[in-house]
Amino acid sequence: MHKLAPLALAASLLAVAPAAAQDIAAPDIAASAAAVRDKALADPTAWTIAESLTTDVGPRLVGSPEMVRARDWGVETLKRLGFQNVKVETFTASGWFRGEESAEVVGPVPHKLHILGLGRSSPTPKGGLTAEMALFRSYDEFLAQPEGSLKGKIAVVTGVMTRAQDGSGYGAINPQRSAGPAEAAKRGAVAYLIRSLSTDDTRLPHTGAARPGGIPAAALSTPDAELLERLAARGEAGGKPVTIKLNMTSRFEPKVEAYNISGELPGREAPDEVIVVGGHLDSWDPGTGAVDDAAGIAITTAAAKLAAGQGPLRRTIRVVMWGSEEQGGSSDAYLAAHKDEVGRMVMVGESDTGAGRIWQARLPKGSLDHPAMKAFRGAIAPLRVIVSREAPGFGGSDVEGLVEAGAPFVEFNQDASRYFDLHHSADDTLDKIDPAELAQNVAVWASFLHTVANSDVDFRALAARP
Repeated sequence: MHKLAPLALAASLLAVAPAAAQDIAAPDIAASAAAVRDKALADPTAWTIAESLTTDVGPRLVGSPEMVRARDWGVETLKRLGFQNVKVETFTASGWFRGEESAEVVGPVPHKLHILGLGRSSPTPKGGLTAEMALFRSYDEFLAQPEGSLKGKIAVVTGVMTRAQDGSGYGAINPQRSAGPAEAAKRGAVAYLIRSLSTDDTRLPHTGAARPGGIPAAALSTPDAELLERLAARGEAGGKPVTIKLNMTSRFEPKVEAYNISGELPGREAPDEVIVVGGHLDSWDPGTGAVDDAAGIAITTAAAKLAAGQGPLRRTIRVVMWGSEEQGGSSDAYLAAHKDEVGRMVMVGESDTGAGRIWQARLPKGSLDHPAMKAFRGAIAPLRVIVSREAPGFGGSDVEGLVEAGAPFVEFNQDASRYFDLHHSADDTLDKIDPAELAQNVAVWASFLHTVANSDVDFRALAARP
């Protein structure tokens, strides 16, 4: 889609604005929030940011030279856009690095397999390993095996992820990847393979982090997982076991440098009252980290800039580019560096589900009828966003520590129907971002940031009301 597509979206969405959107107790904020929304729908800033990060930096593994380049890119980008107090906060994280990897069925029928090693996987012995496969069609079936029962075998789990608009299929099946290698090691397996946690049907596998089990672990493409199921069925019928050769040369470093980068648009009246939003700068290595999470960086950075475009802000907006979400550590590091500031954080939030349009907003408990939130609700009504009466449940991995420390948070649910076709795979590239959907995200975030930054809304006090 052409980059000017947001202009067409603006016209079509605004044409269906309901009259109820005008029933707002703070007409000045309502009018300026609507103006911010309109500007965001046609503004190219987010697209430019996503294009630059994926093109000028590319994939961004924690601890890699590319991550150093991403750090410098983040500082330059924030300064160029007029953010102040730009900081790089260095912390220590762990780093996992992919080497050469391959897998193939060597008997009874030879087949090449497409794999991606899982984060924190151990390498195979030099030259690889060859072992009989033990296949399970669900993670529960695999867990039912007693400890020691898979000694000397390659455990293969082919549970299928369910496609869902809210992405809940991913959470439901995530232990298959995250906990599977350690569980396989307990049962004596020499390696662990899974059907990728994805909703696509391509031969591109999807990586992701896993708790280390001390054995090699990798994700299979969907077609190859199904191939192994068919071979297993034939083997069960004919008494011929399936044998796989696996070779992985990854390495793990327990301590590498990582970076949280931030910049501020300071408030004039209440500069110490801070709104913290952002996305994560790091990514996995097969693609260029476009939907995960250049999109989130682009959405929140552009939204903050647009939110401040209607005049001086009352409160400060801080954008953070968190530096180790995929392999962990940025949430804890940010909380440790800012624990004394949590009480002054008005709210926090993260964009980290790609660039699919926002279909639902969950606002902090008790805030729906505050004048600022009524203004926000009116502004996003033309964008076809459902404002739930339920409080937010999850604000993002990088703000998790802040939330646990008491910071109010917001949850904007994006349409994740296609996100897990791309997530953690070689297909996570810029062309998968729809500019119009990206602009809709920016419009929602910018309207929200504008109303919160220019009001006195106190989410903690509202949540404490009976």
